[in-house]
Amino acid sequence: MDLITVQEIRVPRTRDEIRFAPGEIPLGGGTWLFSEPQPGITGLVDLTGMGWPAIEIADDVLTVSATCTIAELANLRSHSEWTAAPLFWQAANSLLASFKIWNVATVGGNICTSLPAGPMTSLGAALDAVAVIWSDAGERREPVAAFVTGVRNNTLAHGEYLRAIEFPVPALQEKTAFRRIALSPLGRTGTLVTGRLSPVGIVLTVTGGTTHPWVFTVTSPAEADAALDTIDDWYDDAHGSPDWREAMSRMFAREIVEELA
Repeated sequence: MDLITVQEIRVPRTRDEIRFAPGEIPLGGGTWLFSEPQPGITGLVDLTGMGWPAIEIADDVLTVSATCTIAELANLRSHSEWTAAPLFWQAANSLLASFKIWNVATVGGNICTSLPAGPMTSLGAALDAVAVIWSDAGERREPVAAFVTGVRNNTLAHGEYLRAIEFPVPALQEKTAFRRIALSPLGRTGTLVTGRLSPVGIVLTVTGGTTHPWVFTVTSPAEADAALDTIDDWYDDAHGSPDWREAMSRMFAREIVEELA
């Protein structure tokens, strides 16, 4: 898709060079950005030129840069020390894109697009990940589960951009469960439910079928049912009705609690 209103693409090499004039937005992989018209956008600031390391592993945190590709993230499934490692592959595979897209689309781009079916949002919310957000004013952090606030909406203000996603290693060492469904074999996610066995209970995360992530800690199927009663934003589009999304999410939540308990 030609973005006919874009007048300039800039590629910063240092943090000081990252500035956003009115009408300018960050560019990651661009797989969604170039897929449809973007009225009002006059410039792109290509963050891939920053050369941020895709993956950095420390004792207590896994840092995934915003410009890490889906393909690079998916390789973390082989990390044998993390019980939750399969979730990286499961989330990446939920993108249902060709290998060409996997090698261009970025983790940060998927989260910042903030679509209900964004699997990187699902992954971050499921594993207690924190979004690291930069701007001229400095740095702020917030849970990925709170970063996405609605369809195509998030907490980024103009001038802010996503630098990285930090996953706490303790969460990666916990057992997880995964359920996802779509109306067709290669369709967009209808609902995606994950579970993580934490010291305080089973952390259930519902995404895909809602306009933003919902995270609950439960100990029984009955508690899971009660938790899902509080969800009030089941999504409605061509990929699933609210009633169907809710019914499937409830079934998956019960299955996950029984599996992990």
